[in-house]
Amino acid sequence: MTAQTTDVLVIGSGFGGAIPAYHLAAGGARVTILERGPRMESEDFAQSTQLGTYNRIVDVIRGEGMTVVAGNCVGGGSVVYFAASLRAPTFAFERRGSIGRRLWPQRITRAGLDPWYDRVEESIPVARTGWSDVSYAGGVFAAACARAGRTCNPVPIAVDTQKCTNCNWMLSGCVFDAKRSMLTNYLPAAEAHGATVRPLHEVQIIRPSLQSGYRYAVTYTVLDPDNYTVPQGTGTIHAKVVVLAAGAVGTPVILQRSAVALGGMPKAVGRHFSGNGDRVSVAEVDEDKVRSLLDLSRPGGEAYAALHIGRPITAASYDRLRADDEEFTRFSLQQIYFPTITNVLAQAAGDGPGWYGVEKRRMRKNWRSWLTLLAMTEDDNEGTFGPVPLTGSFTRLAQGLGLGSLFFRATDRTRKGWRESDAELRAILEKDGLARVRPWTEDVAGAVTAHPLSSTRIGDDPATSALDDLHELRGHRGLFVTDGSSVPASLTVNPSLTIAALAERAIPGIVARATDSGVDVRYGAPAPDGSTSGREETAAQARRLAKRAAAGG
Repeated sequence: MTAQTTDVLVIGSGFGGAIPAYHLAAGGARVTILERGPRMESEDFAQSTQLGTYNRIVDVIRGEGMTVVAGNCVGGGSVVYFAASLRAPTFAFERRGSIGRRLWPQRITRAGLDPWYDRVEESIPVARTGWSDVSYAGGVFAAACARAGRTCNPVPIAVDTQKCTNCNWMLSGCVFDAKRSMLTNYLPAAEAHGATVRPLHEVQIIRPSLQSGYRYAVTYTVLDPDNYTVPQGTGTIHAKVVVLAAGAVGTPVILQRSAVALGGMPKAVGRHFSGNGDRVSVAEVDEDKVRSLLDLSRPGGEAYAALHIGRPITAASYDRLRADDEEFTRFSLQQIYFPTITNVLAQAAGDGPGWYGVEKRRMRKNWRSWLTLLAMTEDDNEGTFGPVPLTGSFTRLAQGLGLGSLFFRATDRTRKGWRESDAELRAILEKDGLARVRPWTEDVAGAVTAHPLSSTRIGDDPATSALDDLHELRGHRGLFVTDGSSVPASLTVNPSLTIAALAERAIPGIVARATDSGVDVRYGAPAPDGSTSGREETAAQARRLAKRAAAGG
């Protein structure tokens, strides 16, 4: 049987996988994309929380002390995210964490990354929303901020607001193609240039290739589309370059499983995991005080009762993103909506666990009068991955549910950030009894994040980072990591735009390494929509990065 081969193998199809796949395919390389999840288009998505719908494309992975929510489909997290698209603040790139020295590579700064943010936004246009785009829930939060002497702003979103119907089903995939996921830009553009996407292909291990002219052999399992726990076959594909973008839960596990075959792994693989400092709280709002204190009411006469109406993220406060403040005290606060299936995590008052009982039952009856808020803080990168599961990135218990090997025990520094954000929310929302703030309980699922980062991070210090600043795995030429696992630390804002910008920045180095490996590929494709960059700074940085990579630096 003829061996399966490709020039570049991309593992994962979210932001970190789709972006390299497009540029390499457009540059002339043979590109194959392996994706663990199914392929679904807009007409396949269902606006439902019934089992068999959202849990086909979303995985909830329970670790010890931390639960991760992640996309599981062609397009990855971009299909299920809430599309809030912000550039990380300058101070985020200067963070020192608990190790007392800069976590990010010296060559990467906010100013240096701005041209790559620009490039991403050519392909994923970000709508600069106004107050007319803000949901009623976002308006209540904004009014509460103003009354408490804080500021609040509409959140920029990667959404075509002309197509968007404000249906609030973004977690289930966008049936209107209004959300600018990878399904609407980089992936179709990659396929137009010859890239092949293979859904339901779960990568198990990366080994050295014995095939002449190829560097890596990647073994995968083909999954049953109706039951991801059932294998339907296996295979191996040989590649000259591998780009690993299986997510901050998937990437480190694949590398850990491959360590013996590849002759060892950098010490930092599977360590320093960050949940982006995510901290979710529920504010139970007093309807009468929304009317009397905020002077708000809806056309139907209700003062609020509108948690579920509109897009899930529309307003945020950035008052505590102050560069001069002490580390672990900076955060953003964001109005957000979560499906009602998560309501068990809201804490009720009273004795015993706050996630069940009579008081919780009363509280849940009034869920339309809640505000749910997300704080994104500076955490301590304290997550580590333990023993590797037999197959896959975690032990799959059912469709959409898994048991992972992540161990997370929040340090005092992380909890300091959570306490600071809790106090700020209370100062805003509990003023004069407007609402009562209750952080999500950790009793049920531990801490919860939809923004997993840092488990295979870039950096300058080999002792604390797995990748160099070109995203190449230390000691493994031609093996790159370009997903959220490469981001060194929490960002205090939604990370999708930064992950995408870093992936764009990594392309020249990947192209140079592919060329060095005998691939006929060039860098310089326009944005997927066909427009040209026109940004001389981006082009100049691209040339410098390519030169460094070609020189082995």
